[in-house]
Amino acid sequence: MQPDPPPPHHGLDAILRPRSVAVIGAGRRDGGIGREILKNLTRFGFEGPVHPVHPDAGHILSMRAWPSIEAVPDPVDLAVIAVPAAQVADVVRACAARGVRGLVVITAGFREVGPAGRALEAEVLDIVRSHGMRMVGPNCMGVINADPAFRLDASFATTQPVVGGAAFASQSGALGEVVLATARAVGLGISQFVSLGNKADVSGNDLLAFWAEDPLTRVILLYLESFGNPRHFAHLARGITRGRGKPILAVKSGRTAQGAAAASSHTGSLAGGDRAASALFKSCGVIRCNTVAELFAMARGFCQQPLPPGERVAVLTNAGGPGIMATDAAVHFGLTMAPLAAETRAALAAVLPPEASVQNPVDMIAQATPAQFAACARLLLADPGVDALLVIYVSPVVTDPPAVARAIVDGAAATAGEKPVLACFMGRAQGDEGIGLLAEAGIPSYPFPESAAQTLAAMARFQAWRARPAGSLRRFPVDRARAESIIAQSTGDWLSTADALRLLDAYGVPTVASATVRSPEEAIAFAESVGYPIVLKVDDPAVLHKSDVGGVQVNLRSPGEIKGAFWDLRERLPAGVGDRYLAQRMLTGGQEIIVGAVADPTVGHLVMFGLGGVFVELMEDVAFAVHPLTDADASRMVREVRAWPLLAGHRGSEPVDVPLIEEVLLRVSQLVEDFPAIAEMDLNPFITTPAGRGGAAVDARVRLARPEGG
Repeated sequence: MQPDPPPPHHGLDAILRPRSVAVIGAGRRDGGIGREILKNLTRFGFEGPVHPVHPDAGHILSMRAWPSIEAVPDPVDLAVIAVPAAQVADVVRACAARGVRGLVVITAGFREVGPAGRALEAEVLDIVRSHGMRMVGPNCMGVINADPAFRLDASFATTQPVVGGAAFASQSGALGEVVLATARAVGLGISQFVSLGNKADVSGNDLLAFWAEDPLTRVILLYLESFGNPRHFAHLARGITRGRGKPILAVKSGRTAQGAAAASSHTGSLAGGDRAASALFKSCGVIRCNTVAELFAMARGFCQQPLPPGERVAVLTNAGGPGIMATDAAVHFGLTMAPLAAETRAALAAVLPPEASVQNPVDMIAQATPAQFAACARLLLADPGVDALLVIYVSPVVTDPPAVARAIVDGAAATAGEKPVLACFMGRAQGDEGIGLLAEAGIPSYPFPESAAQTLAAMARFQAWRARPAGSLRRFPVDRARAESIIAQSTGDWLSTADALRLLDAYGVPTVASATVRSPEEAIAFAESVGYPIVLKVDDPAVLHKSDVGGVQVNLRSPGEIKGAFWDLRERLPAGVGDRYLAQRMLTGGQEIIVGAVADPTVGHLVMFGLGGVFVELMEDVAFAVHPLTDADASRMVREVRAWPLLAGHRGSEPVDVPLIEEVLLRVSQLVEDFPAIAEMDLNPFITTPAGRGGAAVDARVRLARPEGG
């Protein structure tokens, strides 16, 4: 019999660690979903009681069947429900009365089919929650726990997994079978598999919390179509990746950019499409995979090998072309080709023929023997400047692949558990004996060098993420009451530029001296109070991009130039626009940057930093982070853009006031925290200057998300 499970954890023990299972809707005919679930439960080795429930059958698959869940005489932890949708609510109600704690609802026909199904799903969920049960589904293919202590396959999948360290959650039931079959084919061991279906109750976040402490799970794999609670996801994921050291690899579907077309600000348009999800993943150390094939390739490296201590990789090959391919891929994905120590090169030369290359990549030439593979692998891994090793083998007729595989295993033995070793047996099928020998030793083999290099790069990034300081949230003293007043008094969706700048000033963001003016005389008075030159710009919320309509006049140095600028603006602007202007002290010099924020429907507020001015959308040199920002996030964002060398002081130029930029990012994050109704915000441009010279926002746009009817 199974041991008693540990105390209930996150409410999922009854689903993933049950002591007994009832299959409600178990059928007598082959091919039915309920019958296949029964088969899988027995075939996979579940040792607790299994109770088929069928209204007419006395026995199914030689097991005593019961007409209803109420008739089952023994306690039931988990009920797997595969009855028509119209019957599900009554069955769930009966399970609740019977004291069942966990449900897996296989049945489809709920939210995914329209309003009637949505109402039925809501009814089922209300029963579940009012009775303290947990439910996976509906519209799912089931759950699997390969832990030898439980051996639970409560699914209708045709492929049963090899036991291993990867837990997999999928929102797509159709993808589940592919996932299990592919994992088995490539030798990736599964600890648990959950098909989430409609996620009515149990979500990906619930599984993250459960898998964080599951002793068998080493790597978490996710296929996501949406985020239920992105902030909670980030909190959980950060604790798992940084605190527990368990990698999370995710494929997120829905990468199109159509949503950006509706955005009006620079930040909104640049944040559209898929950048929000990428920013969320980056903020919590999740490795994003572009395809499911990438997911499996990377998962094998993470599951089977240690993380590299750094990003320096050595390539060992018996063919020059693949060595070059590996080098190109390694550099492309962010790895560094390790410079080999003189002692290492000398030792390599002593065991290789004169025609071989002892530089990295090390090309042993086609005649390389298994003994040379072993010796060179051992030497490269012993080099303190090497963090990881990629061994490439192209099979000539005269070489014995299994002998080469054994040699690679022998060469890696001395540093096993310290530095990762990946292999690339090119031209060999997955069932090849050599590849099998490598797999038995925990060394994954890839068909081409690019996949191996990409996997090592992801492992190095994850290690760097774990080593990076977590940072801390900062709160600044601000004038929140003044900000509330500015927002409350605004009438449209867009604040005027003057109000937007006043809002920023209330939160301590430096802004250029400004004044709202309606006549040349008012502008002249402003200029004489702050000093010439000044800038005059239209301040009408209907004008989204002032420069596009010629709504800006710069470098006005006298009363006459101000009067002329007023005349030019009134002549140039469309009718009905231009009765209010903003006069500003003109800032000269410095570098234009942009700071922005946008509310994303999937992940919440994003904060953006990048090169500003008219080039922001042309260059798209921007970095995003999910709110709330830590000081470490702000520092990373500033240094992530391609323009960082320009800000840091390029070719002798003075560096700009980077601490001020980082503080502005943190203040903007605090502003959207306090006022979540801010839908879009641009500080563009913010003129940044060397420290002590007064960087400031010279233009700002803020859009509020007004409640309907507000």
